[in-house]
Amino acid sequence: MRTSSSPAGSMSSKHPPREVAVFVHRGDQLLVLHRVQENYWHVVAGALEQGESFAEAAARELREETGLVARPIDMGLEQTYAITARERPMYPRGTSGVVIGNFHVEAPAGWEPRLNEEHDRHGWADFAVARELMNWLETQEAIDVLVIQHA
Repeated sequence: MRTSSSPAGSMSSKHPPREVAVFVHRGDQLLVLHRVQENYWHVVAGALEQGESFAEAAARELREETGLVARPIDMGLEQTYAITARERPMYPRGTSGVVIGNFHVEAPAGWEPRLNEEHDRHGWADFAVARELMNWLETQEAIDVLVIQHA
């Protein structure tokens, strides 16, 4: 997952070039999570593990980051972002871009997330406010698509 800074590691600690984003919503509210280490707001997100599909990664990340066990729905929006020269050491040799699979899930009424160590707080924001909180253009664009899909 995109981070503002990460040390270059051994090949086994390199980021895979495939990630997921999961947009948890309840009515017209979107769950936003504050990432501790990088100090920014984001949605449920993370990298695929070895042999994992986008859908499997979305369900795993949702469970790990919020405690919600559900089957996220594929939004049909695959995005790619280019990695910078500064980020290049974090990825396997030859990687120029990272593919993001986007998913969404409706949160049950009254449910609140159980955060893992990656996050220190959360909130529910209407889609426009959530979009403004997001750090990455791809996440903002995915929120726009989610709004259109649920209009």
